[in-house]
Amino acid sequence: MQTVAGIDMGTQSIKVVLYDWESKKAAAVSRRDVDIIEKNDGTREQKVEWWNEALDQCFEDFSAEERRSIAAIGISGHQHGFVPLDERGRALYHVKLWNDTTTAPQCDEITKKAGGDEAVIAEVLNLMLPGFTAPKILWLKQNKPEAFAKLRYVMLPHDYLNYVFTGEYKAECGDASGMAVFDGAGRRWSRKICDIIDQKLYDILPPIMKSADPAGFVTDAAAARFGIPAGIPVSSGGGDNMMAAIGTGTVEDGFLTMSLGTSGTLFGYSDTPISDPVHGLSGFNSSTGGYLPLLCTMNCTVATEEIRDLFAVDLRELNRLAENSTPGADGVVVLPFFNGERTPNLPNGRASILGLTAANCTRENIARAALESAIFGMKGGLLAFQTLGFHAREIRIAGGGSNSPLWRQIAADILNLPVKRPENPEAAAMGAAIQALWCLLKFRGNPQPVSRLTAEHVRIVEEDTCLPDPANVPLYESAYREYEKYLKALSPLYQ
Repeated sequence: MQTVAGIDMGTQSIKVVLYDWESKKAAAVSRRDVDIIEKNDGTREQKVEWWNEALDQCFEDFSAEERRSIAAIGISGHQHGFVPLDERGRALYHVKLWNDTTTAPQCDEITKKAGGDEAVIAEVLNLMLPGFTAPKILWLKQNKPEAFAKLRYVMLPHDYLNYVFTGEYKAECGDASGMAVFDGAGRRWSRKICDIIDQKLYDILPPIMKSADPAGFVTDAAAARFGIPAGIPVSSGGGDNMMAAIGTGTVEDGFLTMSLGTSGTLFGYSDTPISDPVHGLSGFNSSTGGYLPLLCTMNCTVATEEIRDLFAVDLRELNRLAENSTPGADGVVVLPFFNGERTPNLPNGRASILGLTAANCTRENIARAALESAIFGMKGGLLAFQTLGFHAREIRIAGGGSNSPLWRQIAADILNLPVKRPENPEAAAMGAAIQALWCLLKFRGNPQPVSRLTAEHVRIVEEDTCLPDPANVPLYESAYREYEKYLKALSPLYQ
């Protein structure tokens, strides 16, 4: 048996899937949770030591035979996190994560010095938002000057794991395009933004590799540490959304992937650069050579988890409660900004339950409103896609929320599109595995189009397909207008 290892470093856990590409099945799966440092000021951080410990434990779960079967490795990591390392590869500070909102002042400073929002968009296809990496680098310079003085390596989470396995310092366009120091159209670092942050930054950023090329090869030290073969290729990897695009088959025009995880994302493949940052559509590159316009909200399963904890129920009971409500939750609306919010740009946002009356204040309505709120956040992104001329035929759904039949149907009804679920629920890990296979086949002299590999290895669970209910679509159009009304009214409080 030969396998490729797909590693997904999510916000809350690290997962490793050993995928047997000949039998088209996962041969083994391992997972370990990772803690988060959370503070009321918006701090969301982790330590690389936690990542290393979790990664070691994941590989220890596999038998010696399973580990020896690995022929290539692909790595997915949550986007935008800033891993600052010194010249010896040691962490200089915690990793500021994608959902850390403490860098709003740095965003304002960079934007002003760059010449305003339009100038920033022209340079990096995105607004300067707290979730991105650029303001995190400036935050380190201003708040931890001694650490910044020793800064030698600027890495994203997936870059760091590539470094652990290969010892190589490289970046790829997909994940790099989410840093806000990268010109996504020109596929190069932005000297203008780099120089605003610090004159040394441009010169210490990693070289950019092509998506189909290996980031490097497993070193002898990594082979001994993880019990895997030395010298096997490690693919370029990418951000979790870029890998989920591969893992759901969104590598051609016409498909959208929606991921319902800690964050909520909606993204689609494009052969040409597409972005509308003003309406939340970030201009990212894909990790297969094209482009990946993407909307991201910071609160998705966060909202359902908070409501579930409030009601002291498990996920099954939360879904049962929501099923006993009706589309639009009888007028109850949840604004789910427990972590602040990125789309819309409300870093100081707070969650709200609105529209309550003596008649509709029930656990059933609040539970359903929590589920609906995540999809309402996605609807704005879909409208932006359509305005730019991107017309999706269907949505591929991924993330933990995709396991809920009710949530899938709510998504189909609100977005008025068929929603299909891939067989493998770990879309990012699966995408990393397929990218590793893509890299391996090219390395072995048998290159294949990535679209052919996704068509072969991404299987759809046809019985889980949800079609829009014609009776529910107009109800949700009305409910979405109510959501927008409350959002417009309350947004000034959080800006």
